[in-house]
Amino acid sequence: HNEENAVKTLLPWVLLSFVWAAQAQSFPTRAVTMVVPFAAGGPVDTVARILAEPMRKSLGQPVVVESTTGAGGSIGVGRVARAAPDGYTLSIGHWSTHVVNGAVYPLAYDLLKDLVAWVKANREKVNVGTAGAGSSTHIAGIYFANEIGAKLQFIPYKGTGPAMKDLMGGQIDMMVDQLSNSIPQVKAGRIKGYAITAKERSSAAPDMPTVDEAGLPGLHIAIWYGIWAPRGTPKEAVAKLNQAVRDALADPDTRKRLGDLGMEIVPPERQSPEALGAHQKAEIEKWWPIIKAADIKLN
Repeated sequence: HNEENAVKTLLPWVLLSFVWAAQAQSFPTRAVTMVVPFAAGGPVDTVARILAEPMRKSLGQPVVVESTTGAGGSIGVGRVARAAPDGYTLSIGHWSTHVVNGAVYPLAYDLLKDLVAWVKANREKVNVGTAGAGSSTHIAGIYFANEIGAKLQFIPYKGTGPAMKDLMGGQIDMMVDQLSNSIPQVKAGRIKGYAITAKERSSAAPDMPTVDEAGLPGLHIAIWYGIWAPRGTPKEAVAKLNQAVRDALADPDTRKRLGDLGMEIVPPERQSPEALGAHQKAEIEKWWPIIKAADIKLN
């Protein structure tokens, strides 16, 4: 319940109070901390470190990346939700931490048809790896199972890394994972990529079809990223932080590094606090019913 409230506390930037506006005029005067809710070396940590340097140039102050792990990322998110709303503590996360967690915690690639047929034929024998109960990989797997009408056996791991290791070793049959995490293994031929769960192909894997092309239309799952500040953060601080992120996303080197990870950068008109708040609300309305119906049991 506390974590659910913590996630709700971060909704949307457009509702932030302007009470401290006068104090924020000289913002920032010291380092800004960006809290990663997962262990160092993971995909969220990687994105945070890519953004930190160009954001530093824009803000004129260091952006320090810190990891606060536990409970599927909800502990790190909660830390920022409870932080002073002064713009100096930010939460970087994604679909799992800022949409899924609110429901989970009391807080020739035309082969997809063959894959679906094989899964249906084997049903409860199919082992699907996840990064843990309630993780984005788990919810994505449940969505896949629901769409094809099959019951699957989900095997929770302590993170995506161990799950990927067992997938490559043949200990599990499949996994629904972030492209940025899986694409190196796909390109190296260690695992087989069947389809992208999006409407359009990824520039990082242009030969891989979308689920619509591969025979399972509508199975769209995007592990999108965002950066949040506590409710009550001054308007001027939010504006400067938002501009720093926009500057970072406009930097050619940053765009290339994110693109190499299979990440698509939203157009400038969607790089606003209001757009992030609206998108997060829409995602909650889509995913929470699916997650609640799955009755996920946490370890």
